[in-house]
Amino acid sequence: MRPPFELLDGALIERILGEAFQLIENPGVRVAPCVVSLLREGGVAVRDGIAHIPERVARQALEQAPRAFCLFDRCHRPAVHYGGDHVHFDPGSSCLNILDPQTHQARPAQSLDVVRMVQLTEMLPQFAAQSTAMVCNDVPGEIGDWYRLLLVLWYSGKPVVTGAFAGSSLHTLLELLALESGGSDVLRRQPRAIFDVCPSPPLNWSEFASQNLVDLARAGVPAEIVSMPLAGATAPVTLAGSVVQHAAECISGITIHQLAQPGAPIVWGGAPAIFDMRSGKTPMGAIETAMLDVACAEIGKRLGLPTHAYMVAGDGCVLDAQVEMESGMSALLGALAGINMISGAGMLDFLACHSLEKLVIDAEAIASVQRLLEGIEPRGDTLATAMFAQAGWQGDFLALQETRSLFRKEQHFPSDVIDRGLSRGEREMPGILERAQQRVDELLACYERPAIAAECEREMVALAEHAGKPAGLAGLPGILRPEFAR
Repeated sequence: MRPPFELLDGALIERILGEAFQLIENPGVRVAPCVVSLLREGGVAVRDGIAHIPERVARQALEQAPRAFCLFDRCHRPAVHYGGDHVHFDPGSSCLNILDPQTHQARPAQSLDVVRMVQLTEMLPQFAAQSTAMVCNDVPGEIGDWYRLLLVLWYSGKPVVTGAFAGSSLHTLLELLALESGGSDVLRRQPRAIFDVCPSPPLNWSEFASQNLVDLARAGVPAEIVSMPLAGATAPVTLAGSVVQHAAECISGITIHQLAQPGAPIVWGGAPAIFDMRSGKTPMGAIETAMLDVACAEIGKRLGLPTHAYMVAGDGCVLDAQVEMESGMSALLGALAGINMISGAGMLDFLACHSLEKLVIDAEAIASVQRLLEGIEPRGDTLATAMFAQAGWQGDFLALQETRSLFRKEQHFPSDVIDRGLSRGEREMPGILERAQQRVDELLACYERPAIAAECEREMVALAEHAGKPAGLAGLPGILRPEFAR
């Protein structure tokens, strides 16, 4: 039984939704020209680029959005369940930098860094999905969106959380996914990826974001709204006020999305944060940021929609107690809130940097959280009396058959990243950073690339070479060529 965890009562949720519906009608939401006709045909007045969305139109769109759907792995098995209280984790994206394990300093990420991140994530069962985690600074910027996805699809069989950050990228991203999935119809029925789509705070759906919503809806590929109000800067300073803005941005985005294709899968997600008035930073590890994530998800859950949040991130520039305290705390809060997809593991420095070592430490925190979500359950006909009858007053429970048969179900055993004293006395125990580095090396040494059909490999390479040629792409950084892929 999951312990209940809520920050908002029913009355406050209704006030938040009431004001969100007010905002999207008056003053309204700024929208791009590409969706004006769509909105007007759906009964929305649009004047001077501002859409005034009536509550009835928005509520109809919310009712049409699916309550649940799945992402599938390469073998066409459902692997991520959006909806209800299912909880999954994926690494955050898309960082410019990686924390170098030798110097412990941030440096621009390269394609091989992305490959290592994908391979490591593939080996960590705590992560149900991959992400296009880092920018490949050795690849032309205009093709970076789809190139990151190519690397993930090449080295992983897990579902992918991705996104298009340039207007010209989405077509190639969808083409890659359809090719790897076995066609556009298969991709529609068994989506392999979900796309983050971000409004610009406050209350602004840009040309790029609006077109993404429409194109994804019509392709039948899931979209994940990532609303990012900054409390005190681009949103009201109060947490409740920022939740109202988040709800308004999500509701307006879902309205555009569902008008384009009723019933297309979409997620109520976000990456809200507070704006630190002392530093001008947006601390993702602050407790108020975690509270915003939980509260925003509660609104989505009240509407019956799948949910997402950005958590499990720390704000320090190095791996230390602060970063892992912030990450572990928010992982726990997000899971207790029943958020379907929690992104952000591996990230530090206000989401600017990724770390493979942090990813494996975060995986340990997530494993403990997952054990908590399993709860406490009775095993056997009695809870304790039968075992007392066997052990008697001497209390030698260690000798009982029940102890031997049940301890692995009751106890979670972390990896050697966590110090449980197993090696003490033999040698000086290394610190957690060194243990994490060892774990990274061990997992990468055991990695085996999931099989892809040779014809599919050739088509993926051909697509990448063709799409990359106008940008001057030299070779395919990070890609093992098909003839050497085994």
